[in-house]
Amino acid sequence: MNNKSPNRRGAGRNEKSFKKSFQNESNKKSSPSKFNKDLKDKKKFNTSPSFLRKKNAKPIEKKEGIRLNKYIANSGICSRREADLFIQNGVVKVNGKIITEFGYQVMPGDEVFFDGRYIRPEKNVYVLLNKPKSYISTTKDEKARKTVMDLVANASPYRLYPVGRLDRQTTGVLLLTNDGDLTKKLTHPSHEVKKIYHVTLNKKVSVSDFDQLLEGIRFEEGIAKVDKVSYIEGSPKNEVGVEIHIGWNRIVRRMFEKLGYEVEKLDRVMFAGLTKKNLKRGYWRILTELEVNNLKML
Repeated sequence: MNNKSPNRRGAGRNEKSFKKSFQNESNKKSSPSKFNKDLKDKKKFNTSPSFLRKKNAKPIEKKEGIRLNKYIANSGICSRREADLFIQNGVVKVNGKIITEFGYQVMPGDEVFFDGRYIRPEKNVYVLLNKPKSYISTTKDEKARKTVMDLVANASPYRLYPVGRLDRQTTGVLLLTNDGDLTKKLTHPSHEVKKIYHVTLNKKVSVSDFDQLLEGIRFEEGIAKVDKVSYIEGSPKNEVGVEIHIGWNRIVRRMFEKLGYEVEKLDRVMFAGLTKKNLKRGYWRILTELEVNNLKML
C-alpha cells in the first residue's frame, strides 16, 4: 500500500479520552538559578585568551571510526554476527587489503568492498505504521501470509525491520527501522519502554481483576503486572486501557485470558511515546527529527 497523507482524522473519541486518563501532571516551573547571576560577575572568571587556550595551540582533531562488522550491517547486507563470519573468511577488503580482524575500525574516507562490491552504510529510516488486522509483524512468512512489509514497501529503499512485534490480530502503533542500535534499545527489558493498549473484552471487567492485573499474574517467564489499568471514559465497562512495559509474547492477551476473559479487540495506541494520531489504519508516515531524538533519549 502506498504512502498517504497522514493529515487525516485517525483517532476516535475513545482513544482521545483514554489518553487523557493517562496524561501526566504538568511540570512545575523551577525556581530561578543563581548560575545566571554568577555568569554576570566577570571577576569570578578568567576570560583572558591565554587562560582559554595556549598561544598558537592547534585544535586536536580526533577521527572517529566505526567497527567493520557494524559498517557492513549498516550497509544492509547482514547482521553484525554474520558480518564477523564474512570477515573471518576473508570476504571483506578495506582500501584494497583483506581484513580479518574483528575489531577493525573503518575510518572516514576508507573504501570498503564486500565480495568485490563497494558498500557504504545506509541512511537510518524510521517509519511509523498504524497496523491493521491480519498482517504478520515479520519480514517474511513461510505460509505466504500478508506481512507489515507489504504495507511499507514504498517507505524506504533500504531494508526495514519491525521494532518488536504485534500479533496477527492486534492493531495499532508499530515502528519499523533499519537502525539496529535503536531497535536493540527499545526492545531490551532494562529500558522498560512504555506501551498503552485499548482492550475490548467479551464481558465487563471487575474491579477485583483490576487489582489482580496490578499485583501480578504468574507465568512461565515470571510474574507479569500492568503499570496502570482503567475503564475508558465514555465506553462500556468491557473496554479498558492498559499501560505496560513488559514485552513478553502476547502478554496482554494472556493476562486477560488467565483471568477468564476473551480478548475481542486489542489495539496499541502508544509505543515509546509514539501515537497513531491522524494516521488511518494501514497507513504509515516517516518520523520527524524531534520524534527520533526523543526515542534516542529514552
